[in-house]
Parts: sequence; C-alpha cells; structure tokens
Amino acid sequence: MITSARRIITRRAWSASLCALGAALVGCGAHGAQDAGLPERPGPPAATTASPASTASPSATPSRPPTLAPGPAGLTPVFTNGPRTGGKTVALTFDADMTADQGSRAAAGERFDNPELVATLRRLKVPSTVFMTGRWAEEYPDEARSLAQDPLFEIANHSYSHYAFTPDCYGLPTIGTARMRSDVERAFTAFRKAGVAHAMPYFRFPGGCYDDRALRELTPVGVTAVQWDVVSGDAFATDADAVAQQVLDGVRPGSVVVMHCTRSAAPATEKAVRTIVPELRDRGFRFVKVSELIGEEAGGRG
Repeated sequence: MITSARRIITRRAWSASLCALGAALVGCGAHGAQDAGLPERPGPPAATTASPASTASPSATPSRPPTLAPGPAGLTPVFTNGPRTGGKTVALTFDADMTADQGSRAAAGERFDNPELVATLRRLKVPSTVFMTGRWAEEYPDEARSLAQDPLFEIANHSYSHYAFTPDCYGLPTIGTARMRSDVERAFTAFRKAGVAHAMPYFRFPGGCYDDRALRELTPVGVTAVQWDVVSGDAFATDADAVAQQVLDGVRPGSVVVMHCTRSAAPATEKAVRTIVPELRDRGFRFVKVSELIGEEAGGRG
C-alpha cells in the first residue's frame, strides 16, 4: 500500500495551494543540508513503539510514543488518518515551514512564525501537532521551546531544510538521496539545541512528496511518516471563510488536517481556526494530537 502511486494521489489533492508555496521557495536556492552535529543513529522501530529518534535519550523520555510497524520490505510506515470508527476524533496539524536558505528573508522582517495562531489554539484549548523544520527551530528557538513545554502541543519533524524528497515536487529544491537521512536527523539536533526535549518520532515530507526510495532511506531513523486526509488550502490563502469551509467539508472521524503556522505563507489560518474549532465541537468532534490517532491505529492492528 505504500507506493509511489499513493504519493501521486496525495499530491493531486493539494496541488493548487502548494504550487504557490513551492514557487515562493524556489528563489531560496538549492544548497543541501550539512551533516555536522547529527545525532547518533537509532535502530529500526518495534511494531508499536518508537525508536529513540527523539532528541533526548530513551531513558530520559517518560513514555515512548506510538509508531507504526515498518511497511512492506521494511519501508518507513506511512500514516494518513486514524480509525473511522470508535469516536469522532480529529487532529489539526500545523507545518512550521522555513527553508535552509530563508535566513536573509527573516532578517529583512518576513515572519515565518505565527504567535497569534498559537495564542488562539491555547485559548481554545486545542491539542495540536506542529511539524517543524530544523531551520524554523533555529530561527525561533524560544517559540519552539515554548510549544514543546506546553502539554497542548507535540513537536514533530518536517525536515531541516524543507527541500523535497522527490523530483518535481511543486518547484521545491530537491535533496539528494544521500542527504535524506542526515537532513531529518539534523532537524532533531536543531530541536534539541532549541530546548525541545522530546520531539516525537514522526516525520512529514516537505510538500507531502515521497516515493519508495525516500521511505527506504528513512527506515533507519525509526520514524512514522505522517500525511493527511484533509487539505485546508490555507497556503497563501486570504479568504479565511473558504479555508474553514474546506476543512469542515472534509473532516471525518479520525481525520488529519494539514494547515500551516507561518504568518507570511498562511495569513488566514488563525481566523479560519476560530471558525473550525467551535463548529467541529458542535458536531461532536474531539481534538487530539497525531500521537493519539497513531496509538489507536497501532492498537487496532495488534
């Protein structure tokens, strides 16, 4: 089931929004991530527990988060949504995107963070999963640490560089096969340096683009790749009502919603969340982190 065909289906679902995002990132250059400061390589995961891919040693972690067993031929497992039965749960996920080469733009005043969105999620008490790039954690270490220390949030890996792991991924620069693993590991190292003590062993491919080669390269890292089944369409959107409606129309029990928490790239997201959250609660949905959905999925397979 984990094939390149699945990647194509996923890419078609949100090509409209990510084409704009990819075009904006192309101008950042195409320099690969460097290999300095990588964490020690962990072994492959057990069937339903995480390998020590977090930034702290396993003995320092209070409990090991759930992961999925490797896929066919030992490939990195891919998670798209939780069980459709057993409860009306939904996971809002937010990509904290910043490429390896956007430091000059941040220095010039462009904001890749979104404190207002985070404040709204806290006010509404919405458990959320933030897929963060290592470069974002370097740029905003205080915010990364604050999110990690708040029990409402969990931090997961979105690569260090936000370069694509396949060719032809919405115009994103492409990372070489030999650097895929080190780019993911470098993000975990950046989290640790920012004060994120326990990053989750989950990884989201930049652009959502992957194939069997990428899944094979990441197998030794011990992560579960996390996709989604609901596209918010918030990338560069200015109509918050349209974003909210797209989410509300797509959510089903066990859904994973992909959104963004970068102010410059997703300016309407915070306002959309203010509509999405109360409406889904009125429909009987309960917000959870991705780890809870993966735990339910892993338990069901057992």
